[in-house]
Amino acid sequence: MSRLKRLSDLSEAAPSIQPKDPDLVDDGSSGVFSGFESDEEQDKDSVELELEKAVFGDEIGFHEHLKQHSTTEDGLIDTTAYRGTLRGNAEDEIQDNIQDIADADLFILDSGPSTKARPSPHSDPDAGAISDESEAVWHDSDDDRIVVSLQANPRLRKLRSYEDEDLINGRQYTKRLRQQFEHLNPVPLWVVQSRAKKSPHDKGNQNFTASCDSGSDSPSESEMSVDSDELSAPPLAKLLQQPGAFLSPEISTSRGKRKLRPEVIDIQRTKDVGAAQPSAITSLEFHPSHPLLISSGPASTISMHHVSPRPTNPNPLLTSLHIKSTPLATTVFQPPNGSKILFAGRRRYFHSWDLASGRINKISRLYGRQDEQKSMERFKISSCGRWMGLVGSRRKGGGLINVLDAQTFQWVAEVRVESNGGVADFGWWGDGEGMTLVGKGGEAVEWDGRQKRIVGRWVDEGTVGITVVAMGGRGSGAKDLGGDRWVAVGSSSGVVNVYDRKNWSSGKVPPSPKPNRAFDQLTTATSHLAFSTDGQLMVMASRWKRDALRLVHLPSCTVYRNWPTSSTPLGQITALAFSPRSEMLAVANEQGKIRLWEIRA
Repeated sequence: MSRLKRLSDLSEAAPSIQPKDPDLVDDGSSGVFSGFESDEEQDKDSVELELEKAVFGDEIGFHEHLKQHSTTEDGLIDTTAYRGTLRGNAEDEIQDNIQDIADADLFILDSGPSTKARPSPHSDPDAGAISDESEAVWHDSDDDRIVVSLQANPRLRKLRSYEDEDLINGRQYTKRLRQQFEHLNPVPLWVVQSRAKKSPHDKGNQNFTASCDSGSDSPSESEMSVDSDELSAPPLAKLLQQPGAFLSPEISTSRGKRKLRPEVIDIQRTKDVGAAQPSAITSLEFHPSHPLLISSGPASTISMHHVSPRPTNPNPLLTSLHIKSTPLATTVFQPPNGSKILFAGRRRYFHSWDLASGRINKISRLYGRQDEQKSMERFKISSCGRWMGLVGSRRKGGGLINVLDAQTFQWVAEVRVESNGGVADFGWWGDGEGMTLVGKGGEAVEWDGRQKRIVGRWVDEGTVGITVVAMGGRGSGAKDLGGDRWVAVGSSSGVVNVYDRKNWSSGKVPPSPKPNRAFDQLTTATSHLAFSTDGQLMVMASRWKRDALRLVHLPSCTVYRNWPTSSTPLGQITALAFSPRSEMLAVANEQGKIRLWEIRA
């Protein structure tokens, strides 16, 4: 300001210059100056020199100004002294300004929450925020000069820190967009684990591990800890990351001494398993040793959920696998440790998913059995994990089952039943060393895999059009017939016959046994039968009528009257499964929802 004032004074004091030189040319008429006659440079007077020095400076002043600053070893100017001078002047000015202020006005007593100061559009409120990312090595200076309005665009209002906030600079806008993206798309667990390996003593990573162990919310794959009285398993990070987690059971599979009473059952609905899937769920199964549940259907997608009905993040989705153009009909864990998942649709091939390595193998043909096995959609794995049974597609001369080695998938044997219409269904014995095969006409055979021959034949009583068969009550039946006490046979009329095999034996199977009980509560075709692992419960259902499900107590063979009720949200049932410890019942329906109930003693 002082320099401008000085220039103004000099301009006012400068006299007007008149062309008195004889070299100047005057036309004599207008008195207008028309230029110099010669090109010689004119000398500058004292006033012009002083103006030029004030505006542009001179060489002598430039060198004197350089001498006031010291230089470093690299030849660079050291501005420390200059900065100190400026800082000292600023402090002196502040001291002068606060001399007239009362002492009480220099301090403030924090007596409670106060209104947050609203930052200016050029301030950076996120500068002090804690970030896991390292600081950027370069910033675009143009970002600080850009001003973005959060009120003008309705899509940007979600980025506001408070309701009336409007203008922010470009750097703030970039940070808030990044924060919004990370909020909608959390960091995957494998990224966090990779960072934890690089810095194992990092505090943030330790907090994340603790949150996983305590069942807190986490991106897409967390909350593996559950109560010790319920199903228990290692944290999800350990379960999915370590291959050995699927090879050695980490939960107790021993059944407690609980006994269910007949007629009335204590059952409680828990949180549903995941959101509704895009299609009906046709296959549902629990992992044999971990609280995992897999489901699949015509949408060609396998979903794996962690069964943990906690209120923070109940039954989270662990992972999913999509198989292009393959509507799935059957998806199972391979016993006894569940280290593989086998799945198939109405195709000439099936897949094996190795959970330890993540490798997926495609088994495309059975050499020498192509005509008999045109589709591999219906199969079951024995409880010992050694055998795999495929329902053959050929019906001429009855039905057949192709038995494969579950490890090599090589053909081992063939089991036939003389029945019109082919095979209705089959079930492996409890020890996995044989099977019970039932034809649609009611004929049944007992096949021993150790002897590779049929050891018994019998006919279901009073039913025509068999649809499904199930085995249960392991350990309390005939040992030479797998140890299963109960065999249930469902029909197209909805009648379910339950037979007691306790007095049966190999070679002494009654040809026309009498059922212990015939259940006629279902009025449409029976589509699903399942026994609990402890053999105390049997569930029967029909997918052709809404809420068509009944729960039966064994060995009394009585139907529970208090569940399900008319308000139980079952829908049209397409799949069901008991947990390995018989404490949970999962029911899937046509809408793609999986309901979960806890069975209490």
